[in-house]
Amino acid sequence: MKTRLLLCLLAALAAADPSVYFKEEFSDGDAWTQRWAESKHKSDYGNFKLTSGKFYGDAEKDKGLQTSEDARFYAMSAKFDSFSNEGKTLVVQFTVKHEQTIDCGGGYVKVFPSTLDQSDMHGDSNYNIMFGPDICGPGTKKVHVIFNYKEKNHLISKDIRCKDDEFTHLYTLIVRPDNTYEVKIDNQKAESGSLEEDWDFLPPKKIKDPDAKKPEDWDERAKIDDPEDKKPDDWEKPEHIPDPDAKKPEDWDDEMDGEWEPPMIQNSEYKGEWKPRQIDNPDYKGKWIHPEIDNPEYTPDSSLYSYKDIGVIGLDLWQVKSGTVFDNFLITDDETFAEKFGTETWGATKDPEKKMKEQQDEEERKKREEEDKDKQEDAEGDEEEEDEEKEEKEEEEEEEEEEEDTDTVPKDEL
Repeated sequence: MKTRLLLCLLAALAAADPSVYFKEEFSDGDAWTQRWAESKHKSDYGNFKLTSGKFYGDAEKDKGLQTSEDARFYAMSAKFDSFSNEGKTLVVQFTVKHEQTIDCGGGYVKVFPSTLDQSDMHGDSNYNIMFGPDICGPGTKKVHVIFNYKEKNHLISKDIRCKDDEFTHLYTLIVRPDNTYEVKIDNQKAESGSLEEDWDFLPPKKIKDPDAKKPEDWDERAKIDDPEDKKPDDWEKPEHIPDPDAKKPEDWDDEMDGEWEPPMIQNSEYKGEWKPRQIDNPDYKGKWIHPEIDNPEYTPDSSLYSYKDIGVIGLDLWQVKSGTVFDNFLITDDETFAEKFGTETWGATKDPEKKMKEQQDEEERKKREEEDKDKQEDAEGDEEEEDEEKEEKEEEEEEEEEEEDTDTVPKDEL
Protein backbone atom coordinates (compact mmCIF):
# COMPACT_ATOMS: atom_id res chain seq x y z
CA MET A 1 0.00 0.00 0.00
CA LYS A 2 2.78 2.40 0.97
CA THR A 3 4.69 1.52 -2.17
CA ARG A 4 1.66 2.22 -4.35
CA LEU A 5 1.08 5.56 -2.61
CA LEU A 6 4.72 6.51 -3.09
CA LEU A 7 4.54 5.64 -6.77
CA CYS A 8 1.41 7.77 -7.17
CA LEU A 9 3.13 10.70 -5.49
CA LEU A 10 6.19 10.33 -7.70
CA ALA A 11 3.99 10.14 -10.78
CA ALA A 12 2.14 13.28 -9.74
CA LEU A 13 5.41 15.10 -9.15
CA ALA A 14 6.75 13.97 -12.51
CA ALA A 15 3.60 15.15 -14.24
CA ALA A 16 3.95 18.52 -12.53
CA ASP A 17 7.55 19.02 -13.62
CA PRO A 18 7.90 21.51 -16.46
CA SER A 19 9.29 20.45 -19.79
CA VAL A 20 12.33 22.60 -20.54
CA TYR A 21 13.12 22.17 -24.21
CA PHE A 22 15.89 24.75 -24.35
CA LYS A 23 17.71 26.86 -21.77
CA GLU A 24 20.81 28.95 -22.34
CA GLU A 25 22.53 31.16 -19.74
CA PHE A 26 26.11 31.05 -21.15
CA SER A 27 27.44 30.01 -17.75
CA ASP A 28 30.16 27.61 -18.96
CA GLY A 29 32.66 29.89 -20.65
CA ASP A 30 33.42 29.24 -24.30
CA ALA A 31 31.46 25.98 -24.38
CA TRP A 32 28.58 27.92 -25.94
CA THR A 33 30.46 27.82 -29.24
CA GLN A 34 29.78 24.06 -29.36
CA ARG A 35 26.04 24.65 -29.02
CA TRP A 36 25.59 27.66 -31.30
CA ALA A 37 26.32 27.50 -35.03
CA GLU A 38 27.14 30.42 -37.29
CA SER A 39 25.47 30.62 -40.68
CA LYS A 40 27.72 30.54 -43.73
CA HIS A 41 25.03 31.82 -46.09
CA LYS A 42 26.93 35.13 -46.34
CA SER A 43 30.61 35.73 -45.83
CA ASP A 44 30.25 39.08 -44.09
CA TYR A 45 27.92 38.28 -41.20
CA GLY A 46 28.72 40.17 -38.02
CA ASN A 47 30.40 38.34 -35.14
CA PHE A 48 28.86 37.63 -31.74
CA LYS A 49 31.06 37.75 -28.65
CA LEU A 50 30.41 36.51 -25.12
CA THR A 51 30.35 39.42 -22.67
CA SER A 52 28.30 41.03 -19.94
CA GLY A 53 28.75 44.40 -21.63
CA LYS A 54 29.88 47.77 -20.31
CA PHE A 55 27.60 47.62 -17.27
CA TYR A 56 25.84 44.73 -15.60
CA GLY A 57 24.33 43.44 -12.39
CA ASP A 58 26.58 40.39 -12.19
CA ALA A 59 29.71 40.00 -14.30
CA GLU A 60 29.18 36.26 -14.79
CA LYS A 61 25.40 35.81 -14.72
CA ASP A 62 24.85 38.65 -17.19
CA LYS A 63 27.16 37.27 -19.85
CA GLY A 64 25.43 36.79 -23.17
CA LEU A 65 25.88 37.01 -26.92
CA GLN A 66 26.66 40.57 -28.00
CA THR A 67 26.64 41.96 -31.53
CA SER A 68 30.08 43.48 -32.10
CA GLU A 69 30.19 45.06 -35.59
CA ASP A 70 28.17 48.01 -36.89
CA ALA A 71 26.01 47.84 -40.01
CA ARG A 72 25.98 44.06 -40.25
CA PHE A 73 23.58 41.16 -40.60
CA TYR A 74 23.86 38.50 -37.89
CA ALA A 75 22.89 34.85 -38.19
CA MET A 76 23.49 32.27 -35.45
CA SER A 77 21.37 29.43 -34.09
CA ALA A 78 21.23 26.62 -31.52
CA LYS A 79 19.59 23.24 -32.00
CA PHE A 80 17.72 21.16 -29.41
CA ASP A 81 15.62 18.00 -29.34
CA SER A 82 12.62 18.42 -31.60
CA PHE A 83 9.19 18.58 -29.96
CA SER A 84 5.58 19.47 -30.71
CA ASN A 85 3.53 21.83 -28.58
CA GLU A 86 0.27 20.11 -29.54
CA GLY A 87 -2.02 20.08 -26.50
CA LYS A 88 0.51 22.06 -24.46
CA THR A 89 1.42 25.64 -23.65
CA LEU A 90 4.47 27.05 -25.42
CA VAL A 91 6.63 29.70 -23.75
CA VAL A 92 9.49 31.47 -25.54
CA GLN A 93 11.53 33.82 -23.34
CA PHE A 94 14.84 35.71 -23.43
CA THR A 95 16.50 38.95 -22.32
CA VAL A 96 17.78 41.81 -24.47
CA LYS A 97 20.02 44.72 -23.53
CA HIS A 98 20.54 47.54 -26.04
CA GLU A 99 23.42 49.12 -24.13
CA GLN A 100 24.52 51.02 -27.25
CA THR A 101 21.33 53.15 -27.24
CA ILE A 102 20.26 51.44 -30.45
CA ASP A 103 19.02 53.60 -33.34
CA CYS A 104 18.07 50.88 -35.82
CA GLY A 105 18.25 47.15 -35.38
CA GLY A 106 16.50 43.96 -34.37
CA GLY A 107 16.43 42.36 -30.94
CA TYR A 108 14.17 39.42 -31.71
CA VAL A 109 14.55 35.65 -31.93
CA LYS A 110 13.23 33.13 -34.43
CA VAL A 111 12.04 29.63 -33.59
CA PHE A 112 12.59 27.16 -36.44
CA PRO A 113 11.65 23.57 -37.25
CA SER A 114 14.41 21.02 -36.67
CA THR A 115 14.87 20.68 -40.44
CA LEU A 116 16.61 24.06 -40.64
CA ASP A 117 20.06 23.93 -42.23
CA GLN A 118 21.86 26.02 -39.61
CA SER A 119 24.88 26.58 -41.84
CA ASP A 120 22.60 28.19 -44.45
CA MET A 121 20.21 30.10 -42.17
CA HIS A 122 19.27 33.51 -43.58
CA GLY A 123 16.49 36.08 -43.69
CA ASP A 124 14.27 34.01 -45.96
CA SER A 125 14.62 30.74 -44.07
CA ASN A 126 11.23 29.34 -43.06
CA TYR A 127 10.52 29.73 -39.35
CA ASN A 128 7.65 28.93 -36.99
CA ILE A 129 7.70 32.00 -34.77
CA MET A 130 9.46 35.36 -34.75
CA PHE A 131 9.26 37.23 -31.45
CA GLY A 132 10.93 40.21 -29.83
CA PRO A 133 11.71 43.92 -30.04
CA ASP A 134 12.57 45.83 -33.20
CA ILE A 135 13.70 49.47 -33.23
CA CYS A 136 14.41 51.78 -36.16
CA GLY A 137 14.25 55.52 -35.61
CA PRO A 138 11.40 57.18 -33.72
CA GLY A 139 8.76 55.49 -35.88
CA THR A 140 9.47 51.81 -35.16
CA LYS A 141 9.65 50.66 -31.54
CA LYS A 142 7.57 47.52 -31.51
CA VAL A 143 7.46 43.93 -30.35
CA HIS A 144 7.13 41.55 -33.28
CA VAL A 145 4.91 38.51 -32.87
CA ILE A 146 4.84 36.66 -36.18
CA PHE A 147 3.49 33.14 -36.68
CA ASN A 148 3.93 30.95 -39.71
CA TYR A 149 0.65 29.31 -40.68
CA LYS A 150 0.30 27.20 -43.79
CA GLU A 151 3.63 28.44 -45.18
CA LYS A 152 2.72 32.10 -44.76
CA ASN A 153 3.98 34.56 -42.12
CA HIS A 154 1.25 36.42 -40.27
CA LEU A 155 1.91 39.64 -38.30
CA ILE A 156 -0.04 40.59 -35.20
CA SER A 157 -2.65 43.28 -35.81
CA LYS A 158 -1.94 45.04 -32.50
CA ASP A 159 0.89 47.47 -31.82
CA ILE A 160 2.98 46.37 -28.83
CA ARG A 161 5.59 48.96 -27.85
CA CYS A 162 8.99 47.66 -26.81
CA LYS A 163 11.47 49.10 -24.34
CA ASP A 164 13.99 51.45 -25.93
CA ASP A 165 16.38 52.28 -23.09
CA GLU A 166 19.88 50.91 -22.38
CA PHE A 167 18.96 48.33 -19.77
CA THR A 168 18.23 44.59 -19.88
CA HIS A 169 14.59 43.63 -20.42
CA LEU A 170 12.80 40.29 -20.28
CA TYR A 171 10.53 39.34 -23.19
CA THR A 172 8.07 36.45 -22.87
CA LEU A 173 5.65 34.96 -25.41
CA ILE A 174 3.02 32.51 -24.16
CA VAL A 175 0.92 30.51 -26.65
CA ARG A 176 -1.81 28.36 -25.12
CA PRO A 177 -3.69 25.33 -26.52
CA ASP A 178 -6.99 27.23 -26.28
CA ASN A 179 -5.69 29.49 -29.09
CA THR A 180 -4.97 32.41 -26.78
CA TYR A 181 -1.68 34.21 -26.27
CA GLU A 182 0.06 36.62 -23.93
CA VAL A 183 3.10 38.87 -24.35
CA LYS A 184 4.94 39.91 -21.23
CA ILE A 185 7.73 42.45 -20.80
CA ASP A 186 9.69 42.32 -17.56
CA ASN A 187 7.25 39.72 -16.21
CA GLN A 188 4.31 42.12 -16.69
CA LYS A 189 1.53 41.58 -19.21
CA ALA A 190 1.92 43.87 -22.22
CA GLU A 191 -0.76 42.33 -24.47
CA SER A 192 -3.02 39.30 -24.70
CA GLY A 193 -5.92 38.00 -26.71
CA SER A 194 -7.08 35.45 -29.26
CA LEU A 195 -4.90 34.07 -32.03
CA GLU A 196 -7.83 34.04 -34.43
CA GLU A 197 -8.85 37.63 -33.68
CA ASP A 198 -5.40 39.25 -33.62
CA TRP A 199 -3.90 37.52 -36.68
CA ASP A 200 -5.34 36.97 -40.15
CA PHE A 201 -4.82 33.20 -40.13
CA LEU A 202 -8.38 32.49 -41.26
CA PRO A 203 -10.92 34.18 -43.53
CA PRO A 204 -13.45 36.32 -41.62
CA LYS A 205 -16.40 34.52 -40.06
CA LYS A 206 -18.84 36.98 -41.63
CA ILE A 207 -18.84 38.72 -45.00
CA LYS A 208 -21.12 41.27 -46.61
CA ASP A 209 -24.06 39.69 -48.37
CA PRO A 210 -23.19 40.01 -52.09
CA ASP A 211 -26.89 39.91 -52.98
CA ALA A 212 -27.89 42.73 -50.66
CA LYS A 213 -28.24 46.18 -52.22
CA LYS A 214 -29.15 49.49 -50.66
CA PRO A 215 -32.72 50.44 -51.69
CA GLU A 216 -32.82 53.26 -54.20
CA ASP A 217 -35.14 55.30 -51.99
CA TRP A 218 -32.94 54.91 -48.91
CA ASP A 219 -32.14 58.44 -47.73
CA GLU A 220 -29.01 58.77 -45.55
CA ARG A 221 -29.14 62.58 -45.32
CA ALA A 222 -29.87 63.65 -41.74
CA LYS A 223 -30.27 67.31 -42.80
CA ILE A 224 -31.57 68.90 -46.00
CA ASP A 225 -31.96 72.41 -47.42
CA ASP A 226 -35.14 74.15 -46.29
CA PRO A 227 -37.26 74.39 -49.48
CA GLU A 228 -39.12 77.40 -48.00
CA ASP A 229 -35.95 79.41 -47.45
CA LYS A 230 -35.25 82.02 -50.17
CA LYS A 231 -32.22 84.14 -50.87
CA PRO A 232 -32.84 87.86 -49.97
CA ASP A 233 -33.03 90.23 -52.95
CA ASP A 234 -30.18 92.40 -51.64
CA TRP A 235 -27.84 89.46 -50.99
CA GLU A 236 -25.82 89.63 -54.20
CA LYS A 237 -23.02 92.08 -53.57
CA PRO A 238 -19.54 91.85 -55.11
CA GLU A 239 -16.72 90.78 -52.81
CA HIS A 240 -14.45 93.64 -54.03
CA ILE A 241 -15.30 97.15 -55.22
CA PRO A 242 -13.25 100.08 -56.58
CA ASP A 243 -11.88 102.28 -53.81
CA PRO A 244 -14.16 105.40 -53.85
CA ASP A 245 -11.44 107.48 -52.19
CA ALA A 246 -8.77 106.64 -54.71
CA LYS A 247 -7.70 109.45 -57.08
CA LYS A 248 -5.84 109.23 -60.31
CA PRO A 249 -2.28 110.52 -59.81
CA GLU A 250 -1.66 113.94 -61.35
CA ASP A 251 1.31 112.63 -63.31
CA TRP A 252 -0.70 109.75 -64.77
CA ASP A 253 -0.43 109.73 -68.55
CA ASP A 254 -3.20 107.66 -70.16
CA GLU A 255 -1.29 107.40 -73.41
CA MET A 256 1.85 106.20 -71.67
CA ASP A 257 0.40 104.38 -68.66
CA GLY A 258 -2.91 103.16 -70.06
CA GLU A 259 -6.34 103.87 -68.73
CA TRP A 260 -6.22 104.44 -64.98
CA GLU A 261 -8.31 102.14 -62.80
CA PRO A 262 -8.84 102.66 -59.09
CA PRO A 263 -7.56 99.90 -56.80
CA MET A 264 -10.06 97.36 -55.49
CA ILE A 265 -10.98 97.07 -51.82
CA GLN A 266 -13.03 94.64 -49.74
CA ASN A 267 -16.73 95.36 -49.99
CA SER A 268 -18.17 95.85 -46.50
CA GLU A 269 -21.61 94.82 -47.79
CA TYR A 270 -20.39 91.51 -49.21
CA LYS A 271 -22.20 88.59 -47.51
CA GLY A 272 -20.51 85.64 -49.14
CA GLU A 273 -22.16 82.66 -50.76
CA TRP A 274 -25.77 82.27 -49.77
CA LYS A 275 -26.83 78.89 -48.47
CA PRO A 276 -30.33 77.91 -47.41
CA ARG A 277 -30.76 76.95 -43.80
CA GLN A 278 -30.77 73.26 -42.90
CA ILE A 279 -33.72 71.36 -41.48
CA ASP A 280 -34.26 67.78 -40.32
CA ASN A 281 -34.87 65.45 -43.22
CA PRO A 282 -38.32 63.90 -42.77
CA ASP A 283 -37.28 60.98 -45.03
CA TYR A 284 -34.04 60.25 -43.14
CA LYS A 285 -33.62 56.50 -42.51
CA GLY A 286 -30.15 56.47 -41.01
CA LYS A 287 -26.95 55.03 -42.44
CA TRP A 288 -27.62 51.89 -44.41
CA ILE A 289 -25.76 48.91 -42.97
CA HIS A 290 -24.80 46.19 -45.39
CA PRO A 291 -26.20 42.89 -44.12
CA GLU A 292 -23.69 40.15 -43.38
CA ILE A 293 -23.86 36.42 -43.90
CA ASP A 294 -21.73 33.49 -42.77
CA ASN A 295 -18.59 33.24 -44.86
CA PRO A 296 -18.71 29.94 -46.77
CA GLU A 297 -14.89 29.96 -46.96
CA TYR A 298 -14.46 30.18 -43.19
CA THR A 299 -13.51 27.01 -41.35
CA PRO A 300 -12.47 27.18 -37.70
CA ASP A 301 -9.09 25.73 -36.75
CA SER A 302 -8.57 24.68 -33.14
CA SER A 303 -4.87 24.02 -33.78
CA LEU A 304 -3.73 27.52 -34.75
CA TYR A 305 -1.34 27.49 -31.78
CA SER A 306 0.27 24.16 -32.66
CA TYR A 307 3.55 23.29 -34.38
CA LYS A 308 4.48 19.68 -35.06
CA ASP A 309 8.22 20.34 -35.20
CA ILE A 310 10.12 22.87 -33.07
CA GLY A 311 13.86 22.29 -32.88
CA VAL A 312 16.02 25.41 -33.41
CA ILE A 313 16.23 28.90 -31.95
CA GLY A 314 18.13 31.57 -33.85
CA LEU A 315 19.24 35.18 -34.01
CA ASP A 316 18.71 36.37 -37.57
CA LEU A 317 18.80 40.15 -37.60
CA TRP A 318 20.29 43.42 -38.86
CA GLN A 319 21.86 46.14 -36.73
CA VAL A 320 23.15 49.55 -37.73
CA LYS A 321 24.76 50.14 -34.34
CA SER A 322 26.04 47.04 -32.58
CA GLY A 323 26.20 46.30 -28.86
CA THR A 324 23.02 44.35 -28.08
CA VAL A 325 23.38 41.52 -25.53
CA PHE A 326 21.09 38.44 -25.74
CA ASP A 327 20.84 36.13 -22.74
CA ASN A 328 18.65 33.83 -20.62
CA PHE A 329 16.99 31.95 -23.48
CA LEU A 330 14.20 29.61 -22.42
CA ILE A 331 11.66 27.46 -24.25
CA THR A 332 9.29 25.56 -21.98
CA ASP A 333 5.68 24.47 -21.54
CA ASP A 334 5.25 26.01 -18.08
CA GLU A 335 4.29 29.66 -17.59
CA THR A 336 5.03 29.59 -13.85
CA PHE A 337 8.48 28.11 -14.37
CA ALA A 338 9.26 30.73 -17.02
CA GLU A 339 8.25 33.56 -14.69
CA LYS A 340 10.35 32.10 -11.89
CA PHE A 341 13.33 31.66 -14.22
CA GLY A 342 12.95 35.28 -15.34
CA THR A 343 12.85 36.46 -11.73
CA GLU A 344 15.96 34.44 -10.82
CA THR A 345 17.96 35.73 -13.80
CA TRP A 346 16.82 39.14 -15.06
CA GLY A 347 15.04 39.96 -11.80
CA ALA A 348 18.12 39.30 -9.68
CA THR A 349 20.49 41.56 -11.62
CA LYS A 350 18.32 44.37 -13.03
CA ASP A 351 18.68 46.70 -10.02
CA PRO A 352 22.46 46.22 -9.60
CA GLU A 353 22.78 46.80 -13.36
CA LYS A 354 21.03 50.16 -13.11
CA LYS A 355 23.13 51.08 -10.08
CA MET A 356 26.35 50.32 -11.95
CA LYS A 357 25.17 52.39 -14.93
CA GLU A 358 24.31 55.30 -12.64
CA GLN A 359 27.77 55.11 -11.07
CA GLN A 360 29.39 55.07 -14.50
CA ASP A 361 27.31 58.04 -15.59
CA GLU A 362 28.27 59.93 -12.43
CA GLU A 363 31.95 59.16 -12.96
CA GLU A 364 31.66 60.26 -16.58
CA ARG A 365 29.95 63.47 -15.50
CA LYS A 366 32.72 64.25 -13.01
CA LYS A 367 35.35 63.44 -15.62
CA ARG A 368 33.73 65.84 -18.09
CA GLU A 369 33.57 68.53 -15.43
CA GLU A 370 37.27 68.07 -14.66
CA GLU A 371 38.13 68.18 -18.35
CA ASP A 372 36.03 71.31 -18.84
CA LYS A 373 37.66 72.85 -15.77
CA ASP A 374 41.15 72.04 -17.08
CA LYS A 375 40.26 73.51 -20.47
CA GLN A 376 38.94 76.65 -18.82
CA GLU A 377 42.05 76.98 -16.65
CA ASP A 378 44.27 76.46 -19.69
CA ALA A 379 42.31 79.08 -21.59
CA GLU A 380 42.55 81.53 -18.68
CA GLY A 381 46.28 80.79 -18.38
CA ASP A 382 46.77 81.45 -22.08
CA GLU A 383 44.80 84.67 -21.76
CA GLU A 384 46.90 85.83 -18.79
CA GLU A 385 50.07 84.99 -20.69
CA GLU A 386 48.81 86.96 -23.67
CA ASP A 387 47.98 89.92 -21.40
CA GLU A 388 51.47 89.80 -19.85
CA GLU A 389 53.09 89.67 -23.27
CA LYS A 390 50.92 92.56 -24.39
CA GLU A 391 51.88 94.64 -21.32
CA GLU A 392 55.57 93.89 -21.84
CA LYS A 393 55.29 94.89 -25.46
CA GLU A 394 53.49 98.13 -24.58
CA GLU A 395 56.18 98.94 -21.96
CA GLU A 396 58.92 98.31 -24.51
CA GLU A 397 57.17 100.55 -27.03
CA GLU A 398 56.83 103.33 -24.43
CA GLU A 399 60.54 103.08 -23.56
CA GLU A 400 61.46 103.26 -27.24
CA GLU A 401 59.27 106.35 -27.70
CA GLU A 402 60.91 108.05 -24.67
CA GLU A 403 64.36 107.35 -26.08
CA GLU A 404 63.35 108.78 -29.45
CA ASP A 405 61.96 111.92 -27.78
CA THR A 406 65.22 112.35 -25.86
CA ASP A 407 67.28 112.07 -29.04
CA THR A 408 65.24 114.79 -30.80
CA VAL A 409 65.53 117.50 -28.06
CA PRO A 410 67.76 120.52 -29.30
CA LYS A 411 71.04 120.94 -27.52
CA ASP A 412 70.30 124.57 -26.46
CA GLU A 413 67.24 123.24 -24.57
CA LEU A 414 69.34 120.79 -22.60
